[in-house]
Amino acid sequence: MAEFRAGEPCLLIDERDRRFLLDLGPGRDFSTHQGSLPHDRLIGSEEGSSHETSSGARLVALRPRLEDFVLKMKRGAQVVYPKDMGPILVHGDIRSAMTVVEAGSGSGALTLALAEAVGPTGRVVSVERREDHQKVARKTVERWFGEMPTQVDLRLGEVEDVIGEVRPERLVLDLPEPWHAFAVAAETMPGGAVLTAYVPTVPQMEQTVGLMRSAGRFTDIAAREALTREWNVDGRSVRPSHQMVGHTGFLVNGRLLAQ
Repeated sequence: MAEFRAGEPCLLIDERDRRFLLDLGPGRDFSTHQGSLPHDRLIGSEEGSSHETSSGARLVALRPRLEDFVLKMKRGAQVVYPKDMGPILVHGDIRSAMTVVEAGSGSGALTLALAEAVGPTGRVVSVERREDHQKVARKTVERWFGEMPTQVDLRLGEVEDVIGEVRPERLVLDLPEPWHAFAVAAETMPGGAVLTAYVPTVPQMEQTVGLMRSAGRFTDIAAREALTREWNVDGRSVRPSHQMVGHTGFLVNGRLLAQ
């Protein structure tokens, strides 16, 4: 796995920490204002190697982390950002070999994180209402994994129909009105199952928590927001970055009581 292969994603980082994501292909060229670099020089090279463009600029070639891939990939719908993926996986308790239902698929970013978390022995059923979004999600998943992995099942339709059929251990809802799925979740998901709702606004968070409480089958309900700020460290000059990833969404978690 150390050497780059044709067809896989490659992340190039220049001396100013600018990042470029490309899919390696024989005969192709990567071109930038700093010159060009043939893909054939990257294919077969070792990950972490340094390459010189036609203008003498140095680029380091690395396999993209999931964070790099999500931030640079082509998208249709708005993606779930990496800073929220971690809390969704941790607070939603997404683990190996679990069955997870996700709605909606969007551009497929969170689907990747869920699929990596459950592994090949788990199952992620990702439901999307819009066919155009599902097509983007499919391309995203296939690009990251190289093919459609066995643990991912992409479906068109309403998540309420899928929850009753699959009866998942974990449910992740990235929907404007996640409460529409609460009734079927309460009726069909097992005791101890975890529901995670990802919503962008305070009124949506308030309504999500309120309706989860009034449903009568949820316990351990919590609402959170994740904020991330990078720091610049250059010798003794240490200061927070002028830019930070602030509000993107709220996470609401609840667990199912036994019937």
